[in-house]
Amino acid sequence: MTSLLVNAVDMSVPINLSSLIAAAPVSDQQFYEFCQTNPELRIERNANGDVIVMPPAFSDTGNRNGRLFGQLYIWSEADGTGEAFDSSSGFTLPNGATRSPDASWILGDRWNALTPDQKASFAPIAPDFVVELRSSSDTLAGLQSKMDEYMANGVRLGVLIDRKTQQVHVYRSEQPPEILNNPAVVNCSPELPGFELKMSRIW
Repeated sequence: MTSLLVNAVDMSVPINLSSLIAAAPVSDQQFYEFCQTNPELRIERNANGDVIVMPPAFSDTGNRNGRLFGQLYIWSEADGTGEAFDSSSGFTLPNGATRSPDASWILGDRWNALTPDQKASFAPIAPDFVVELRSSSDTLAGLQSKMDEYMANGVRLGVLIDRKTQQVHVYRSEQPPEILNNPAVVNCSPELPGFELKMSRIW
């Protein structure tokens, strides 16, 4: 039976479950309809088909997310080899999970190989680059597990930012995570040539 996993501080938000009744597990179409019915929520789905409902980002986290994505977007437009995506973008990974990184980037050739219908839904593709920014409601272990999932599904570079400890966990294919303590910048080459994530505005 499909589970509804709720990670929320304020549960006063009504959740319309009608599209998930008797779903085991939740299909792509049912998940898509559920997300459309509840646009005020951040929703993901794990590889088991369980739906994970999260509250909107806290204001300060949203502000830092914007600063993070702004850096990636400016670099991406100048570089011209791929597409940048913000935290509202969902992707269906090869293992069936649907995830929404806080920021992500995909090589243009891979993105353009998708059909218009695929692009218009939760695109069936693992980004080349993902960033997760820990908020006060996130556990480090939970985000580390998510980063492991990203890497196992084809992501080439992952960055986990923990503002609480001012540490950055850098994940690369077939390498153990590297932990940086209070770095001024995070070098994202060679996966994103020339891109350095400046941390002063994110801390």
